[in-house]
Amino acid sequence: MTSFNQELETRLTRYAAIDSQSNENGSGSPSTAIQYDILRLLEGELREIGASDVELTDYGTVLATIPGTVPGPTIGFLAHVDTAPQFNASGVKPRVIRGYNGGAITFPDNPALALTPEHNPYLGTKQGHDIITASGLTLLGADDKAGVAILMTAARHLLTNPDIKRPTLRIAFTPDEEIGRGVHSRLPADLKADFAYTFDGGAVGEIEYESFSADRAVVTVKGVSIHPGLAKDKLVNAIHLASKIVQTLPQATMTPETTDGRDGFIHVTDMKGGSSEMVVKFILRDFERDGLAAKGALLQQVCATVAACEPRAEITCTITPQYRNMRYWLENDMTPVDLAREAARKLGIEPISVPIRGGTDGSRLTEMGIPCPNLFTGMQDIHGPLEWISVQDMALATDLCLSLVQLAAKPTASGKPA
Repeated sequence: MTSFNQELETRLTRYAAIDSQSNENGSGSPSTAIQYDILRLLEGELREIGASDVELTDYGTVLATIPGTVPGPTIGFLAHVDTAPQFNASGVKPRVIRGYNGGAITFPDNPALALTPEHNPYLGTKQGHDIITASGLTLLGADDKAGVAILMTAARHLLTNPDIKRPTLRIAFTPDEEIGRGVHSRLPADLKADFAYTFDGGAVGEIEYESFSADRAVVTVKGVSIHPGLAKDKLVNAIHLASKIVQTLPQATMTPETTDGRDGFIHVTDMKGGSSEMVVKFILRDFERDGLAAKGALLQQVCATVAACEPRAEITCTITPQYRNMRYWLENDMTPVDLAREAARKLGIEPISVPIRGGTDGSRLTEMGIPCPNLFTGMQDIHGPLEWISVQDMALATDLCLSLVQLAAKPTASGKPA
Protein backbone atom coordinates (compact mmCIF):
# COMPACT_ATOMS: atom_id res chain seq x y z
CA MET A 1 0.00 0.00 0.00
CA THR A 2 1.05 3.61 -0.58
CA SER A 3 2.45 5.34 2.52
CA PHE A 4 0.22 8.25 3.49
CA ASN A 5 1.84 8.99 6.86
CA GLN A 6 3.47 12.31 6.03
CA GLU A 7 0.45 13.72 4.20
CA LEU A 8 -1.89 12.72 7.01
CA GLU A 9 0.37 14.20 9.65
CA THR A 10 0.69 17.46 7.73
CA ARG A 11 -3.02 17.73 7.09
CA LEU A 12 -4.14 16.93 10.64
CA THR A 13 -1.68 19.29 12.31
CA ARG A 14 -2.71 22.07 9.89
CA TYR A 15 -6.44 21.50 10.33
CA ALA A 16 -6.26 21.03 14.11
CA ALA A 17 -4.59 24.41 14.58
CA ILE A 18 -7.68 26.14 13.14
CA ASP A 19 -10.27 27.07 15.77
CA SER A 20 -13.62 25.68 14.65
CA GLN A 21 -15.59 25.04 17.85
CA SER A 22 -19.37 24.84 17.53
CA ASN A 23 -21.85 26.42 19.95
CA GLU A 24 -25.32 25.08 20.62
CA ASN A 25 -26.53 28.61 21.42
CA GLY A 26 -25.62 29.81 17.93
CA SER A 27 -28.64 30.25 15.70
CA GLY A 28 -27.10 29.88 12.25
CA SER A 29 -25.66 27.03 10.23
CA PRO A 30 -22.80 26.87 11.03
CA SER A 31 -23.48 27.84 14.62
CA THR A 32 -20.19 29.77 14.75
CA ALA A 33 -18.63 31.93 12.06
CA ILE A 34 -15.15 30.58 12.82
CA GLN A 35 -16.09 27.25 11.24
CA TYR A 36 -15.97 29.00 7.88
CA ASP A 37 -12.19 29.31 8.26
CA ILE A 38 -11.68 25.59 7.77
CA LEU A 39 -14.69 25.13 5.48
CA ARG A 40 -13.33 27.68 3.01
CA LEU A 41 -9.86 26.15 3.26
CA LEU A 42 -11.25 22.72 2.38
CA GLU A 43 -13.31 24.14 -0.46
CA GLY A 44 -10.11 25.58 -1.93
CA GLU A 45 -8.09 22.41 -1.37
CA LEU A 46 -10.72 20.28 -3.09
CA ARG A 47 -10.60 22.56 -6.13
CA GLU A 48 -6.79 22.41 -6.14
CA ILE A 49 -6.70 18.60 -6.23
CA GLY A 50 -9.19 18.50 -9.11
CA ALA A 51 -12.46 17.49 -7.45
CA SER A 52 -15.66 18.25 -9.37
CA ASP A 53 -18.85 20.05 -8.32
CA VAL A 54 -17.10 21.71 -5.38
CA GLU A 55 -19.40 24.02 -3.43
CA LEU A 56 -19.82 25.54 0.00
CA THR A 57 -23.56 25.45 0.61
CA ASP A 58 -25.52 28.21 2.29
CA TYR A 59 -25.96 25.87 5.27
CA GLY A 60 -22.22 25.52 5.78
CA THR A 61 -21.38 22.13 4.25
CA VAL A 62 -18.62 21.62 1.69
CA LEU A 63 -19.64 19.20 -1.06
CA ALA A 64 -17.56 17.71 -3.87
CA THR A 65 -17.52 14.84 -6.37
CA ILE A 66 -14.78 12.35 -7.14
CA PRO A 67 -15.89 11.18 -10.61
CA GLY A 68 -16.27 7.45 -11.06
CA THR A 69 -14.23 5.39 -13.50
CA VAL A 70 -16.60 2.40 -13.59
CA PRO A 71 -20.29 1.82 -12.80
CA GLY A 72 -21.39 1.22 -9.24
CA PRO A 73 -23.35 2.79 -6.41
CA THR A 74 -22.73 6.44 -5.59
CA ILE A 75 -21.01 6.45 -2.20
CA GLY A 76 -20.88 9.40 0.19
CA PHE A 77 -18.05 10.04 2.64
CA LEU A 78 -18.47 12.48 5.50
CA ALA A 79 -16.41 14.08 8.24
CA HIS A 80 -17.22 17.06 10.45
CA VAL A 81 -15.07 20.15 10.88
CA ASP A 82 -16.32 21.42 14.24
CA THR A 83 -14.69 20.63 17.56
CA ALA A 84 -16.51 19.88 20.81
CA PRO A 85 -17.74 22.79 22.95
CA GLN A 86 -17.07 20.88 26.20
CA PHE A 87 -13.40 21.88 26.45
CA ASN A 88 -11.06 24.64 25.34
CA ALA A 89 -10.40 24.40 21.59
CA SER A 90 -8.80 27.79 20.94
CA GLY A 91 -5.09 28.06 20.28
CA VAL A 92 -4.54 24.35 19.63
CA LYS A 93 -0.84 23.54 19.25
CA PRO A 94 -0.55 20.07 17.69
CA ARG A 95 2.72 18.19 18.22
CA VAL A 96 4.07 14.86 17.03
CA ILE A 97 5.78 12.29 19.27
CA ARG A 98 7.75 10.21 16.80
CA GLY A 99 8.41 6.53 17.42
CA TYR A 100 6.42 6.40 20.67
CA ASN A 101 8.44 4.43 23.24
CA GLY A 102 5.57 2.99 25.28
CA GLY A 103 5.96 5.23 28.32
CA ALA A 104 4.18 8.30 29.64
CA ILE A 105 3.56 11.22 27.27
CA THR A 106 3.87 14.58 29.00
CA PHE A 107 2.58 17.96 27.86
CA PRO A 108 4.71 21.10 27.56
CA ASP A 109 1.96 23.54 28.54
CA ASN A 110 0.57 21.42 31.39
CA PRO A 111 3.36 19.55 33.25
CA ALA A 112 0.89 17.97 35.67
CA LEU A 113 -0.84 16.15 32.80
CA ALA A 114 0.30 12.73 31.55
CA LEU A 115 -1.02 10.27 28.98
CA THR A 116 -0.09 6.69 29.84
CA PRO A 117 -0.92 3.13 28.78
CA GLU A 118 -2.38 2.65 32.26
CA HIS A 119 -4.89 5.38 31.50
CA ASN A 120 -5.57 4.09 27.97
CA PRO A 121 -4.37 0.53 27.25
CA TYR A 122 -4.84 1.11 23.52
CA LEU A 123 -1.90 3.52 23.68
CA GLY A 124 0.26 0.67 24.91
CA THR A 125 -0.29 -1.13 21.60
CA LYS A 126 1.15 1.79 19.60
CA GLN A 127 4.85 1.52 20.37
CA GLY A 128 6.85 2.77 17.41
CA HIS A 129 3.93 4.80 16.09
CA ASP A 130 3.93 8.56 15.57
CA ILE A 131 1.47 10.01 18.08
CA ILE A 132 -0.19 13.41 17.66
CA THR A 133 -1.47 15.29 20.72
CA ALA A 134 -2.14 18.89 21.69
CA SER A 135 0.04 20.80 24.17
CA GLY A 136 -1.98 20.19 27.34
CA LEU A 137 -4.33 23.19 27.53
CA THR A 138 -6.71 22.31 24.70
CA LEU A 139 -8.27 19.35 23.03
CA LEU A 140 -6.60 18.22 19.80
CA GLY A 141 -9.59 18.13 17.47
CA ALA A 142 -8.79 14.76 15.89
CA ASP A 143 -12.53 14.42 16.40
CA ASP A 144 -13.12 14.85 13.57
CA LYS A 145 -10.30 16.60 11.76
CA ALA A 146 -8.66 13.19 11.52
CA GLY A 147 -11.65 12.16 9.40
CA VAL A 148 -11.21 15.29 7.31
CA ALA A 149 -7.50 14.54 6.80
CA ILE A 150 -8.24 10.91 5.87
CA LEU A 151 -10.86 11.84 3.27
CA MET A 152 -8.76 14.63 1.78
CA THR A 153 -5.78 12.29 1.49
CA ALA A 154 -7.88 9.54 -0.10
CA ALA A 155 -9.52 12.01 -2.48
CA ARG A 156 -6.16 13.44 -3.58
CA HIS A 157 -4.81 9.92 -4.17
CA LEU A 158 -7.82 8.85 -6.23
CA LEU A 159 -7.79 11.99 -8.35
CA THR A 160 -4.09 11.63 -9.15
CA ASN A 161 -4.49 7.93 -9.93
CA PRO A 162 -7.34 7.66 -12.47
CA ASP A 163 -6.44 4.00 -13.11
CA ILE A 164 -7.92 3.08 -9.70
CA LYS A 165 -11.35 1.63 -10.38
CA ARG A 166 -14.08 3.38 -8.42
CA PRO A 167 -17.73 4.39 -8.67
CA THR A 168 -18.78 8.01 -8.27
CA LEU A 169 -17.93 9.32 -4.80
CA ARG A 170 -19.45 12.27 -2.98
CA ILE A 171 -17.54 14.12 -0.23
CA ALA A 172 -19.24 16.17 2.50
CA PHE A 173 -17.55 18.16 5.24
CA THR A 174 -20.21 19.22 7.72
CA PRO A 175 -20.34 21.77 10.56
CA ASP A 176 -21.99 21.45 13.98
CA GLU A 177 -21.90 17.67 14.37
CA GLU A 178 -20.86 18.04 18.00
CA ILE A 179 -24.10 19.86 18.82
CA GLY A 180 -26.30 17.46 16.84
CA ARG A 181 -26.93 19.80 13.90
CA GLY A 182 -24.48 18.52 11.31
CA VAL A 183 -27.02 17.08 8.87
CA HIS A 184 -29.10 19.86 7.36
CA SER A 185 -32.52 18.92 6.03
CA ARG A 186 -31.28 19.52 2.47
CA LEU A 187 -28.11 17.45 2.77
CA PRO A 188 -29.55 14.04 1.78
CA ALA A 189 -30.85 15.43 -1.52
CA ASP A 190 -27.66 17.42 -2.13
CA LEU A 191 -25.39 14.47 -1.33
CA LYS A 192 -27.06 12.28 -3.96
CA ALA A 193 -25.57 9.06 -2.53
CA ASP A 194 -26.97 5.55 -2.45
CA PHE A 195 -25.27 5.02 0.90
CA ALA A 196 -22.51 6.73 2.84
CA TYR A 197 -19.91 6.47 5.59
CA THR A 198 -18.73 8.80 8.30
CA PHE A 199 -15.06 8.60 9.21
CA ASP A 200 -15.64 9.54 12.84
CA GLY A 201 -14.77 6.40 14.83
CA GLY A 202 -12.04 5.32 17.22
CA ALA A 203 -9.88 2.21 17.37
CA VAL A 204 -8.67 0.39 14.27
CA GLY A 205 -11.28 -2.09 13.07
CA GLU A 206 -14.35 -0.25 14.35
CA ILE A 207 -17.20 -0.44 11.84
CA GLU A 208 -20.21 0.83 13.73
CA TYR A 209 -23.85 0.60 12.75
CA GLU A 210 -25.51 1.15 16.12
CA SER A 211 -25.63 4.43 18.02
CA PHE A 212 -27.50 5.99 20.90
CA SER A 213 -30.93 7.43 20.36
CA ALA A 214 -30.90 10.95 21.74
CA ASP A 215 -33.20 13.68 23.03
CA ARG A 216 -32.46 17.08 24.51
CA ALA A 217 -34.41 18.46 27.49
CA VAL A 218 -34.66 22.00 28.82
CA VAL A 219 -36.17 22.57 32.25
CA THR A 220 -37.16 26.14 33.16
CA VAL A 221 -37.87 26.99 36.79
CA LYS A 222 -39.51 30.34 37.58
CA GLY A 223 -39.66 31.27 41.23
CA VAL A 224 -40.99 34.31 43.10
CA SER A 225 -38.53 37.15 43.54
CA ILE A 226 -38.58 39.57 46.45
CA HIS A 227 -36.08 41.42 48.61
CA PRO A 228 -34.48 38.80 50.89
CA GLY A 229 -35.09 40.99 53.94
CA LEU A 230 -38.83 40.78 53.30
CA ALA A 231 -38.85 37.23 51.97
CA LYS A 232 -40.46 35.17 54.74
CA ASP A 233 -43.32 33.10 53.30
CA LYS A 234 -43.02 34.99 50.00
CA LEU A 235 -39.71 34.15 48.28
CA VAL A 236 -39.59 31.05 46.06
CA ASN A 237 -35.96 30.40 45.20
CA ALA A 238 -35.60 28.93 41.70
CA ILE A 239 -32.04 27.77 42.47
CA HIS A 240 -33.29 25.56 45.31
CA LEU A 241 -35.99 24.01 43.13
CA ALA A 242 -33.65 23.42 40.20
CA SER A 243 -31.15 21.77 42.55
CA LYS A 244 -33.90 19.59 43.99
CA ILE A 245 -34.80 18.37 40.48
CA VAL A 246 -31.20 17.41 39.77
CA GLN A 247 -30.76 15.75 43.17
CA THR A 248 -34.02 13.79 42.87
CA LEU A 249 -32.89 12.17 39.62
CA PRO A 250 -30.87 8.94 39.99
CA GLN A 251 -27.31 9.67 41.13
CA ALA A 252 -25.82 6.21 41.65
CA THR A 253 -27.25 4.97 38.36
CA MET A 254 -28.37 6.50 35.06
CA THR A 255 -25.60 9.12 34.87
CA PRO A 256 -22.74 9.01 32.34
CA GLU A 257 -20.16 8.33 35.03
CA THR A 258 -22.08 5.28 36.34
CA THR A 259 -23.02 3.64 33.02
CA ASP A 260 -21.34 1.84 30.15
CA GLY A 261 -22.07 -0.80 27.52
CA ARG A 262 -25.72 -0.64 26.54
CA ASP A 263 -26.85 1.43 29.52
CA GLY A 264 -28.42 4.79 28.77
CA PHE A 265 -28.32 7.90 30.93
CA ILE A 266 -29.74 11.29 31.90
CA HIS A 267 -26.96 13.90 31.88
CA VAL A 268 -27.31 17.42 33.23
CA THR A 269 -25.08 19.57 31.04
CA ASP A 270 -25.79 23.14 32.08
CA MET A 271 -27.43 25.22 34.84
CA LYS A 272 -27.80 28.96 34.44
CA GLY A 273 -29.81 31.68 36.09
CA GLY A 274 -30.50 33.04 39.53
CA SER A 275 -32.94 32.88 42.42
CA SER A 276 -35.84 34.14 40.30
CA GLU A 277 -35.36 31.88 37.27
CA MET A 278 -33.16 28.91 36.39
CA VAL A 279 -32.65 27.06 33.11
CA VAL A 280 -31.31 23.49 33.38
CA LYS A 281 -30.27 21.55 30.26
CA PHE A 282 -30.14 17.78 29.97
CA ILE A 283 -29.28 15.21 27.33
CA LEU A 284 -31.12 11.88 27.36
CA ARG A 285 -29.54 8.79 25.82
CA ASP A 286 -30.57 5.17 25.30
CA PHE A 287 -30.09 2.53 22.61
CA GLU A 288 -33.79 1.71 22.45
CA ARG A 289 -36.79 3.95 21.77
CA ASP A 290 -38.73 2.77 24.81
CA GLY A 291 -35.73 3.27 27.09
CA LEU A 292 -35.29 6.81 25.80
CA ALA A 293 -38.99 7.54 26.27
CA ALA A 294 -38.81 6.19 29.83
CA LYS A 295 -35.96 8.55 30.69
CA GLY A 296 -37.90 11.49 29.34
CA ALA A 297 -40.95 10.43 31.34
CA LEU A 298 -38.83 10.13 34.49
CA LEU A 299 -37.47 13.65 34.08
CA GLN A 300 -40.96 15.02 33.50
CA GLN A 301 -42.27 13.14 36.55
CA VAL A 302 -39.53 14.56 38.77
CA CYS A 303 -40.29 18.08 37.52
CA ALA A 304 -44.00 17.58 38.19
CA THR A 305 -43.31 16.27 41.70
CA VAL A 306 -41.11 19.24 42.61
CA ALA A 307 -43.68 21.61 41.12
CA ALA A 308 -46.44 20.01 43.20
CA CYS A 309 -44.44 20.68 46.36
CA GLU A 310 -44.24 24.39 45.52
CA PRO A 311 -47.33 25.49 43.57
CA ARG A 312 -46.20 29.13 43.49
CA ALA A 313 -43.36 28.15 41.15
CA GLU A 314 -43.68 27.58 37.41
CA ILE A 315 -41.70 24.58 36.14
CA THR A 316 -41.68 23.48 32.49
CA CYS A 317 -39.87 20.56 30.88
CA THR A 318 -39.48 20.59 27.09
CA ILE A 319 -38.04 17.52 25.36
CA THR A 320 -36.95 17.65 21.71
CA PRO A 321 -35.57 14.81 19.54
CA GLN A 322 -31.94 14.89 18.37
CA TYR A 323 -31.22 11.60 16.56
CA ARG A 324 -32.13 7.93 16.63
CA ASN A 325 -30.19 4.67 16.66
CA MET A 326 -29.03 4.06 13.09
CA ARG A 327 -29.45 0.32 13.65
CA TYR A 328 -33.22 0.63 13.18
CA TRP A 329 -32.64 1.26 9.46
CA LEU A 330 -29.29 -0.38 8.77
CA GLU A 331 -30.39 -3.77 10.09
CA ASN A 332 -32.86 -3.87 7.19
CA ASP A 333 -30.05 -3.56 4.64
CA MET A 334 -26.51 -4.27 5.80
CA THR A 335 -24.96 -3.68 2.34
CA PRO A 336 -22.73 -0.75 3.41
CA VAL A 337 -21.69 -2.52 6.62
CA ASP A 338 -20.86 -5.75 4.82
CA LEU A 339 -18.89 -3.86 2.18
CA ALA A 340 -16.79 -2.09 4.84
CA ARG A 341 -16.18 -5.36 6.68
CA GLU A 342 -14.98 -7.04 3.50
CA ALA A 343 -12.71 -4.09 2.73
CA ALA A 344 -11.22 -4.27 6.23
CA ARG A 345 -10.56 -8.01 6.02
CA LYS A 346 -8.77 -7.54 2.70
CA LEU A 347 -6.35 -5.31 4.61
CA GLY A 348 -5.91 -7.89 7.36
CA ILE A 349 -8.04 -5.87 9.80
CA GLU A 350 -10.65 -7.75 11.80
CA PRO A 351 -13.85 -5.70 11.93
CA ILE A 352 -15.21 -4.70 15.34
CA SER A 353 -18.84 -3.62 15.67
CA VAL A 354 -19.76 -2.20 19.06
CA PRO A 355 -22.57 0.24 19.86
CA ILE A 356 -21.48 3.87 19.80
CA ARG A 357 -22.12 5.58 23.12
CA GLY A 358 -22.87 8.75 21.21
CA GLY A 359 -24.01 9.70 17.76
CA THR A 360 -22.62 10.73 14.42
CA ASP A 361 -23.85 12.62 11.39
CA GLY A 362 -24.56 9.11 10.12
CA SER A 363 -27.24 8.64 12.77
CA ARG A 364 -29.29 11.49 11.31
CA LEU A 365 -28.40 10.75 7.70
CA THR A 366 -29.49 7.13 8.08
CA GLU A 367 -32.78 8.21 9.63
CA MET A 368 -33.27 10.61 6.71
CA GLY A 369 -32.87 7.89 4.09
CA ILE A 370 -29.16 7.44 3.31
CA PRO A 371 -27.72 4.41 5.17
CA CYS A 372 -24.50 5.61 6.82
CA PRO A 373 -22.40 3.48 9.21
CA ASN A 374 -19.33 4.89 10.95
CA LEU A 375 -15.70 3.90 10.30
CA PHE A 376 -12.56 4.17 12.44
CA THR A 377 -9.98 6.96 12.31
CA GLY A 378 -7.86 6.02 15.34
CA MET A 379 -8.90 8.99 17.54
CA GLN A 380 -8.73 8.42 21.30
CA ASP A 381 -9.57 10.30 24.53
CA ILE A 382 -11.63 12.81 22.59
CA HIS A 383 -13.17 16.03 23.99
CA GLY A 384 -10.35 16.66 26.46
CA PRO A 385 -6.67 17.58 26.86
CA LEU A 386 -5.48 13.96 26.60
CA GLU A 387 -6.87 13.52 23.08
CA TRP A 388 -4.44 11.73 20.77
CA ILE A 389 -4.18 9.76 17.56
CA SER A 390 -1.66 7.53 15.80
CA VAL A 391 -0.60 8.62 12.33
CA GLN A 392 -0.29 4.96 11.37
CA ASP A 393 -3.89 4.32 12.46
CA MET A 394 -5.01 7.16 10.23
CA ALA A 395 -3.08 5.58 7.36
CA LEU A 396 -4.97 2.32 7.88
CA ALA A 397 -8.25 4.25 7.76
CA THR A 398 -7.14 5.82 4.47
CA ASP A 399 -6.32 2.36 3.13
CA LEU A 400 -9.79 1.21 4.22
CA CYS A 401 -11.42 4.03 2.28
CA LEU A 402 -9.49 3.12 -0.86
CA SER A 403 -10.12 -0.60 -0.45
CA LEU A 404 -13.82 0.04 0.04
CA VAL A 405 -14.29 2.14 -3.10
CA GLN A 406 -12.47 -0.44 -5.22
CA LEU A 407 -14.71 -3.21 -3.90
CA ALA A 408 -17.77 -1.09 -4.65
CA ALA A 409 -16.57 -0.82 -8.25
CA LYS A 410 -17.58 -4.45 -8.80
CA PRO A 411 -21.35 -4.26 -9.14
CA THR A 412 -23.68 -7.18 -9.51
CA ALA A 413 -26.58 -7.21 -11.93
CA SER A 414 -28.65 -5.42 -9.30
CA GLY A 415 -26.19 -2.53 -9.20
CA LYS A 416 -25.12 -3.26 -5.63
CA PRO A 417 -21.60 -4.33 -4.64
CA ALA A 418 -20.84 -8.01 -4.92
